[in-house]
Amino acid sequence: MKSKNLSFPYLIWMLLFTLFPLAMLFYYAVTDNNGNFSLASLSDIIYYKDVFINSFWIAFASTVICFILAYPLAFIISKMKKRAQQAIVMLLMIPMWMNFLLRIYSWVLLLQDSGPIRQVLSVFDLEASLINNKGAVILGMVYEFLPFMVLPIYTVIIKIDHSLIEASQDLGCSGLMVFKRVILPLSVPGIISGVTMVFVPAASTFLVAQYLGGSGDIMIGDVIEKTFFGNYHTGSALSLVLMIGILFFLIIMNKFGDEEAIGL
Repeated sequence: MKSKNLSFPYLIWMLLFTLFPLAMLFYYAVTDNNGNFSLASLSDIIYYKDVFINSFWIAFASTVICFILAYPLAFIISKMKKRAQQAIVMLLMIPMWMNFLLRIYSWVLLLQDSGPIRQVLSVFDLEASLINNKGAVILGMVYEFLPFMVLPIYTVIIKIDHSLIEASQDLGCSGLMVFKRVILPLSVPGIISGVTMVFVPAASTFLVAQYLGGSGDIMIGDVIEKTFFGNYHTGSALSLVLMIGILFFLIIMNKFGDEEAIGL
């Protein structure tokens, strides 16, 4: 009975700050300004299909790049001495202590036409637009969310039983085979966690595209932020569709994770 009483603060918190906001979001998505049932706001989603596609594409590209960079980095860190591991993990976390907006604005200063990167390129007669394009948005995404891919993979790899690696080596497996048959399969849970932790916020984030992207790189998070100030019914409808899309992605990732666990 006491354990149930201890859960009441959590239940109240969930009710006030999770379930109630979701219920209000759903209510405004399916009503008009007079409070009558209407699907007009949801039907307007078709006008934003390109923004949804662009947002999920940028999120997908950012997630893939984060994985390509994070897995080798996590594997290398796991092979270091304990003190070195702690130092590298701390270096990965330090930028996260800064304000999100400050981190993005620092990239604006670096990539702008008068920035240091452009000046270095001009010395070698290399002229390229480094900002206000999709590449800059993806760069900002990767910078922001890379630690969320590295840490889950690293955490899983360091927990792999070394006796399994030694057993595979005793059976004649080469280093590549050990990685392919033992380390990579056992690190799948960390990969799934990392992919989820990167893709979900990347698909729904805002400000990154506003500061680093061009007019054609707007993301759904930016549209929702601006729409809510003018029409919260449409903003709620956009948020609802985005949540459904992310929920569908999470279901797929969880199902894939369960299948991998069975396979292992």
